[in-house]
Amino acid sequence: MKQAILKRTAFKQSSDHKLSLYALTWPIFIEVSLYMFMGNADTLMLSQYSDNSVAAVGVSNQILNLIIVMFSFIATGTTIVISQFLGSKQKKEAQEVAYVSIGANFVISLAISAAVFFAAVPMLHVMGLSNELMPDAKVFLQVVGGLSFIQALIMTFSAILKSYGHTKDTMFVTIGMNILNIAGNFLVIFGPLGLPVLGVAGVAMSTSIARIIGLVAMIVIVKKRIGLGLTWKKIFHVHKEHLRKLLKIGIPSAGEQLSYNISQMVVTYFIAIMGAQALTTKVYTQNITMFILLFGTAISQGTQILIGRYIGAKQFDDAYDRCMKSLYWALGIAALTSVIMTLFSKQLIGIFTSSPDIITTASMLIAMTIILEPGRSFNVIIINSLRAAGDAKFPVYMAMISMWGIGLPLAYLFGIHFGLGLMGIWISFIADEWVRGILMYRRWKSRIWIQKGIA
Repeated sequence: MKQAILKRTAFKQSSDHKLSLYALTWPIFIEVSLYMFMGNADTLMLSQYSDNSVAAVGVSNQILNLIIVMFSFIATGTTIVISQFLGSKQKKEAQEVAYVSIGANFVISLAISAAVFFAAVPMLHVMGLSNELMPDAKVFLQVVGGLSFIQALIMTFSAILKSYGHTKDTMFVTIGMNILNIAGNFLVIFGPLGLPVLGVAGVAMSTSIARIIGLVAMIVIVKKRIGLGLTWKKIFHVHKEHLRKLLKIGIPSAGEQLSYNISQMVVTYFIAIMGAQALTTKVYTQNITMFILLFGTAISQGTQILIGRYIGAKQFDDAYDRCMKSLYWALGIAALTSVIMTLFSKQLIGIFTSSPDIITTASMLIAMTIILEPGRSFNVIIINSLRAAGDAKFPVYMAMISMWGIGLPLAYLFGIHFGLGLMGIWISFIADEWVRGILMYRRWKSRIWIQKGIA
């Protein structure tokens, strides 16, 4: 009996180190894709109900997207710190970090959710929302935003499962939430079988109910897979050292993401100066090319988990090689998909519009992704690798310098001053991504990150 237990334990320990990038990545790719779809499903289905409701929910979602970034910093730190502890065979510490991350994100997200609920109207006024759209936007923001702590907890449990290698479980939960959300939206928007049509309020409730069920599923899976017994005492027992490690990774990561989101809002303001057609073209182009980024995002998250394990086990050469191999894969996929999209760009844009001007401009911008997307791959892969190694501050400093010192000035110079329009904006994107990418590559090659391990 004792031998059988030892055998199973040995198998479990060895399997921890045999996680493959492919096994981790393909469920993450589907999960990330579905999260993006879930964010847009409400808007897409409401378009069949009312144009005003689409505008109201669209503005509310801009606020909610910023809030999600604020929630993500604990989840990012969770994945990396747990992965490093598992790599160094410190399984007790890994579970303690899981408890700390759940408690910390619950407290932080509950406070933010309450603030959103009570300050919904002032927030919407800041966004310049008209009085006509205010009732729908207020209802959606108060319901979805007021319960946004549910999403924060889902992100935390998802991070825990991923760090243990259970990426398929998070994928299946996301699939389930999407199905529930779409089914709920259908019932409240179209009112089949005599059901009441609830519009925006119904969609907000549908989204929130789907997330609540998703959270319950996550809790059950975490308990089954990892043996994490959730009690108030364990969740709110503060391990200061573990919390410090989570924040050491999470806060810089959130800072970089916030910097990017704010800089993109400024870019959108520049494009708005060019006119409504330019804004529409930007939206269509980025909706299509976002598919390229999804591959890089999935590869980077899988790579992050593996490098965290290697760093914890002090297998620094393996960590270095894993990043470089993932980078080559991401570069190849980005280049290939960019070329394919360029070849079929007019047909792809034609799905959204029949305007010859928009099709011509958007096709040109898609062609520019052949240069842009490989540069973005450097950042997506290497930045996540540096974070996984504990080197989280350097990417933030470089992001601030490049985005605000290179990207935005060039966007104004080429796009507005020289009158190149969207082509000038895309040139600024290329410059920013490649400058940061080269700096990240040099940082990784220097191996300074070896000194930054957390576990």
